[in-house]
Amino acid sequence: MKLVKKNAAAPKPIMAGLLGKTVSRRAFLRGSGLAVGGAAVAGMMPGTMVKKARAARSIDPKAEIKQIKTVCGHCSVGCSTIAEVQNGVWIGQEPAFDSPLNLGAHCAKGAALRNHGHSKRRVKYPMKMVGGKWERISWDQAINEIGDKLLSIREESGPDALWFAGSSKASNEGSYLQRKFAAFWGSNNCDHQARICHSTTVAGVANTWGYGAMTNSYNDMLNAKSIIMCGSNAAEAHPVAMQLILRAKEQGTKLIVMDPRFTRTAAHSDIYVRFRSGTDVPLIWGILWHVFENRWEDTEYIRQRVYGMDKVRAEVAKWTPQEVERVTGVSGDALLEVARTLAENRPGTFVWCMGGTQHTIGSNYVRAYNCLQLALGNIGKEGGGANIFRGHDNVQGATDVGPNPDNLPGYYPINNVGWTHWSRVWGVDLDWLQNRFDQTEYDDGKGGTMKPMNTGGITVSRWIDGVLEDKANISQRDNIRAAMFWGHAPNSQTRGPEMKRAFEKLDLLVVIDPYPTVSAVLHDRKENTYLLPAATQFEQAGSVTASNRSLQWRDKVIEPLYEHKPDSEIAYLLAKKLGFADEMFKNYDIQNNMPTAESVLREINRGTWTIGYTGQSPERLKEHMKNQRHFDVATLKAQGGPLDNETYGLPWPCYGTAELKHPGTHVLYDPSKHIMEGGGNFRNAFGTEYQGENLLAEGSWSKGAEIQGGYPQFTADILKQLGWWDELTPEEKAEADGRSWTTDLSGGIQRVAMKHGCHPFGNAKARAHVWNFPDPIPVHREPLYTPRYDLVADYPTYDDRKVFYRLPTRWKSVQAKDYSKEFPLVHTSGRLVEYEGGGEETRSNPWLAELKQDMFVEINPADANDVNIKDGQTVWLEGPEGGRIKIKALVTTRVGRGTVFTPFHFGGHFQGQDLLDKYPEGSAPYTRGESTNTATTYGYDAVTMMQETKTTLCRVVPA
Repeated sequence: MKLVKKNAAAPKPIMAGLLGKTVSRRAFLRGSGLAVGGAAVAGMMPGTMVKKARAARSIDPKAEIKQIKTVCGHCSVGCSTIAEVQNGVWIGQEPAFDSPLNLGAHCAKGAALRNHGHSKRRVKYPMKMVGGKWERISWDQAINEIGDKLLSIREESGPDALWFAGSSKASNEGSYLQRKFAAFWGSNNCDHQARICHSTTVAGVANTWGYGAMTNSYNDMLNAKSIIMCGSNAAEAHPVAMQLILRAKEQGTKLIVMDPRFTRTAAHSDIYVRFRSGTDVPLIWGILWHVFENRWEDTEYIRQRVYGMDKVRAEVAKWTPQEVERVTGVSGDALLEVARTLAENRPGTFVWCMGGTQHTIGSNYVRAYNCLQLALGNIGKEGGGANIFRGHDNVQGATDVGPNPDNLPGYYPINNVGWTHWSRVWGVDLDWLQNRFDQTEYDDGKGGTMKPMNTGGITVSRWIDGVLEDKANISQRDNIRAAMFWGHAPNSQTRGPEMKRAFEKLDLLVVIDPYPTVSAVLHDRKENTYLLPAATQFEQAGSVTASNRSLQWRDKVIEPLYEHKPDSEIAYLLAKKLGFADEMFKNYDIQNNMPTAESVLREINRGTWTIGYTGQSPERLKEHMKNQRHFDVATLKAQGGPLDNETYGLPWPCYGTAELKHPGTHVLYDPSKHIMEGGGNFRNAFGTEYQGENLLAEGSWSKGAEIQGGYPQFTADILKQLGWWDELTPEEKAEADGRSWTTDLSGGIQRVAMKHGCHPFGNAKARAHVWNFPDPIPVHREPLYTPRYDLVADYPTYDDRKVFYRLPTRWKSVQAKDYSKEFPLVHTSGRLVEYEGGGEETRSNPWLAELKQDMFVEINPADANDVNIKDGQTVWLEGPEGGRIKIKALVTTRVGRGTVFTPFHFGGHFQGQDLLDKYPEGSAPYTRGESTNTATTYGYDAVTMMQETKTTLCRVVPA
């Protein structure tokens, strides 16, 4: 980052070089021979200067240039790109103007995709650490040595001694194989990035109305009359989606942004609310207080479709404007304006991202957002909904079918029902699968015992405790002794200094990634450390799920570079060495040591009935990619042509078999449409009554349903009671008898239910009261590291205890000490438009690395003056647990007094030390910097083990 004072001479523009004049280069690029990518700077030029340059792209004038459609590998919007390939070389790209998701638009990262296909900064071949130095080895040697060490550890300490992070960057098929790999190894100790992005969303939303995903879509915001965003900075995190928000504003939609920081998104708002980080529950209850006070709630909607709003009303009554202002810093008048705007502009959609999820009570925040939307009657309507913007390109798909420690693909439970179902899908004997797991019973933290197979594994947020915690406190045979990071950046996790210690204590570390990531350099390991070069998204085919639940098919753009291998081939080679490849891969078409993506997707289709991943066959997805131009932007419906009335990407649930031709579901829980048109209602996932109160919908049902009112989930017995059983074929009867809509592999139960206009998952009320959570009604609890220690007595945290199965978790013992005097600033973090995730890939891209070169902290002028810090000065940001980072100061009023902000994409420095010499030669990112999470602190959500990254404390001092 170049910090320039207002009256300082401006640097020479990079565009000058494109006009034939001298180009101003950053020091790190001098002499490198790297040119500026035209696509990356095109946005800086006048429209008349942006032209195609096909002649310059051609490497062989006589060779054909193939155009291959793919999907961007960065955020979750799902932008399509046309890759131009000649003689196997990716020579150019154009945005896909036919895509209804990006309409020919790209952000800086999307415009620079091509570098990911031929980057020289990647790990080029398998490597192992010998005496603290990286050495090149063969794939055979790597697989054999890793396999031998894993089998030895398994023999000594059991299968749970291996923990691995899968990837939110892998395709649906790749991430599914990662979860299947863990199951066949015999452990639930697997996880991926979603745990520390949106696990609180998934838990909070699923436990409110049935499914843990975005209810509407980016595109559907064009139908909204109001948009409220909390902890979401779409202008930087989801720039193409921001264009849809701005288009909605042009149509008259009101935009409300609530954020502790005045972001680029907030700059476009009609109403901006700055509040104290960590106080979302009182903020939302403050809005809802005015809604209830003025009787702006939708009483009929609540009566028909919501359970427990009366209990919410009782809690909201405590949050008077005076108390809300005392806790959040926001006046009653400001929130009255927000409430009135939402009430007068319905339907309205609520957008949140990690600013609302990454908290010790993130599940409470999410459910408070849900309750506000339910009170206003905004869920299950076009233009309404909960539009939850996910981060990575396939974090939604990896959450749906990938390596989660607490469920199986499709959110099937890790109990006998779930394992029986998937063993049938996989065609393996359940007893054989059970015997792969440790058979010992351990303390479940609730006074009983549990077996590891039926207990959630250690999460990605807590793997370091699985290594460092006293073995006597862990509910498994031994500590974690081996870790495998398969497409995951560890600098996205908190408690950096402890993570370094955990890396160094492991007996074995395996990093599988196109880039080395911070996993390769943070530690001081000398031996038993391996880097395996994985192929990128563009060097393998498969499907990917955007945030709106639409699936898209990626064709392979180029063959893997150097010695990179696709995820599926790596999984096959490892499974073969470990002895379970024949069972794990028996259902697939194996070509060149890997299953085809199509055959893996067909197995996903065969088993994932719960969320409707059954109708999106490879053939249907490929047809959608081929006919993108047929789909309407606002409705995502095809208009004419071979896919008439289908929804783009067949967003799940797409129930029944592919032959049934369900169109996909654009807007979840919408009773105004027939189920075979994508309609629905709230899911009956919590029984038919609770403490004598009805949980089924009253006077509400989806269009065309023959059961006009609430009803439970469909089973074979329900079909028999309704007299619909004989509508099944004999083959369907044989499969469906004794089963439910989620475990009937024939799809017959779903088919017959939908034939009668009914939703397979029933018709229930949404739950505002979630009795199975620590706080059934969301309440405020002060952050563990709070700047307002005077509020702890009124709003304390939880008692210490063992939750989420295997590890003890601390709350009250951390909050027992007041750190606010010594560390007076709230430290929060977030995204930059230039980089993605842990940043290793994007900081290794010269076209992006040039745009933001320094890790920095935004600090308010008053706070800077208090400690005599100037703009651009090098400073130390120090956290209360001993972590500290050496970075640049950006003095700005974007953050309020008492709050500082850092981006989380940097790595390669540790507490003032550049780790350049630890990277394999030639693989270090062009831009390196301190990881913000070196200075973040302990703190986890009680429901999901989501880490706290948005509200901790720090101090900033001159370096």
